[in-house]
Amino acid sequence: MKYFDAHCHIQMHQYDDDRSAVIASMKEAEVGGIIVGVDRESSEKAIALANGVTLFASVGLHPNDTPDEVFDMDAMRALAQSPNVVAIGECGLDYYRPEEPESEKARQKDIFKKHIELAIETGKPLMIHARPSKGTMDAYDDAFDILKPYKDAHQELRGDMHFFVGDAVTAAKFVSIDFTLSYTAVLTFTHDYDETIRSLPLSNILTETDAPYAAPAGNRGKRNDPLAVRDVVKALASIRSEDEEVVRASLLQNARLMFALPNN
Repeated sequence: MKYFDAHCHIQMHQYDDDRSAVIASMKEAEVGGIIVGVDRESSEKAIALANGVTLFASVGLHPNDTPDEVFDMDAMRALAQSPNVVAIGECGLDYYRPEEPESEKARQKDIFKKHIELAIETGKPLMIHARPSKGTMDAYDDAFDILKPYKDAHQELRGDMHFFVGDAVTAAKFVSIDFTLSYTAVLTFTHDYDETIRSLPLSNILTETDAPYAAPAGNRGKRNDPLAVRDVVKALASIRSEDEEVVRASLLQNARLMFALPNN
């Protein structure tokens, strides 16, 4: 692998017509990745696609896309035992919709804690979705406040803040507990996150695409695919004014360390 997409969803229906071709193109471009589940079914599909060499899986229950699905710890624990599962999630807190009542936030927090406990039990990192309400950092603040006591008690706990859109102060909080922050190809058409990215240690950054979402400039509105992770690397190097090859190699190594990937 030369590039690593830490968060994609190529098991989703958007790839039903050409999934094999997408995976073949990833192999040709030396792009590895984690196929992330958002519920039990998509987690099972992620495992089925993972090969343990360049494609891996993450299993979990998305905080708000699956409000009617109960988090089944036994079922998720069984899925997590697959040797190709390298993370627990997509899990976390989503406060973006302002009409969500406090009871919904309480539900999300309870399920998030169960994911954290499973991550500690299995020794696998968390794949965290945190989306704050508009103009705030509230979901990040709550996620950190939940994570910190667990981290204090279990220093081995680690994880990635997927599709991070927080400010530099918020980013520093997650760096303080040795978590990584992953960025997508939105960096190709916005400079909103440049200051935060420049403030971070390179060792705490990961690349992702969130495919099929968040396509890069020139392809916006279309389906995204994991090859766009190359655009993310290029954008990060440009923002940080660092050598692209050095950045590429460092980001790949960060992924290897976070997810205990094979050195191939």
